[in-house]
Amino acid sequence: MNVTLVSNRNGSSACIMRRIIIGIGGVTNGGKTTLTKRLTGVLPNCCVIHQDDFYKPPDQIEVGEDGFKQWDVITSIDMEAMVDTVTAWVENPVKFAHSHGIPSTESDENVQILILEGFLLYNHKQLAKMCTERYYLTIPYDECKRRRSGRNYTVPDPPGLFDCHVWPMYLKHRQEMEESDVKVVSLDGLLSKDAIFNYVYTDIENNILNSS
Repeated sequence: MNVTLVSNRNGSSACIMRRIIIGIGGVTNGGKTTLTKRLTGVLPNCCVIHQDDFYKPPDQIEVGEDGFKQWDVITSIDMEAMVDTVTAWVENPVKFAHSHGIPSTESDENVQILILEGFLLYNHKQLAKMCTERYYLTIPYDECKRRRSGRNYTVPDPPGLFDCHVWPMYLKHRQEMEESDVKVVSLDGLLSKDAIFNYVYTDIENNILNSS
């Protein structure tokens, strides 16, 4: 957690601004976006940065040995631009929020929260380190494939993509994350949306917002 001493208008020190970065990571179609939206609606002064917004143009995505464009690898994302955006929030969260149309919550104006949402957050050392807390949603293969097949993407999944690319890359990146010893709070994506939200919100409230 990043803190900054904030001054009153007369120049005297007032209070400490707390910057809290919450990571919401995990498997594709695991419930990351749904959880992020609910948290954004209840947390004070909360901005969101979605990893998906930093995908490189399609013509920059290579075709791998599996025969598919490599959308599910970290090199398909402009991570440098994402880190720069997070850094801009860290440097001035109030200005960042205002520029994105996020109104300040006066009762909690000294608490500024940023949610990072994406499937490869914790495979990037700098981003993982910047997070105050890291949540990681998981669901089993069968459920993930069922949910994925029910989604309407702008570019539909070609036949075989899930089994030959999406799921293998998920397992690979999850193993890499675990081997890098990044500490995450694992969440069972098979639980109800309410159960997942209530657990995470209570955890944030008890262990982050109300901590000294």
